[in-house]
Amino acid sequence: MVNHMAISDLRVFNALRSKMDWHQSRQNMLAENVANADTPGYRATDLKQFRVEEVIGSSIKPMATQVTSSGHIVGKMKGGLSTFKVEEEMSETTPSGNNVVLEEQMMKVAANQMDYQTATTLYKRSIGLIKTAISRG
Repeated sequence: MVNHMAISDLRVFNALRSKMDWHQSRQNMLAENVANADTPGYRATDLKQFRVEEVIGSSIKPMATQVTSSGHIVGKMKGGLSTFKVEEEMSETTPSGNNVVLEEQMMKVAANQMDYQTATTLYKRSIGLIKTAISRG
């Protein structure tokens, strides 16, 4: 009997998808901050920094790598899911009670967009490597 594993079952792809989801959620939050830059009393928010350790955590039983040669290194991976936490930004507050600094928000938007592109490129290349490995088998 052949055991099939979907690409979505691989923890590295779960981590990359979680990272891309985090970037999309963060982009929405940053856009909301920019849109409310002149709203009295509005408090800017951001997502807590994404940590792979939280995605590949200890909530799932360890998975050992298969050793087919005495020269291979034995290793274990752990996996799990993460939720994105929101935190309020600490910036100077204007007399109207708003703490959005447009320059900071726009820099975060640009950095977030570049990081998202990096994650998607890594995802695509990883899929390409798997396709290459399968086609040679």
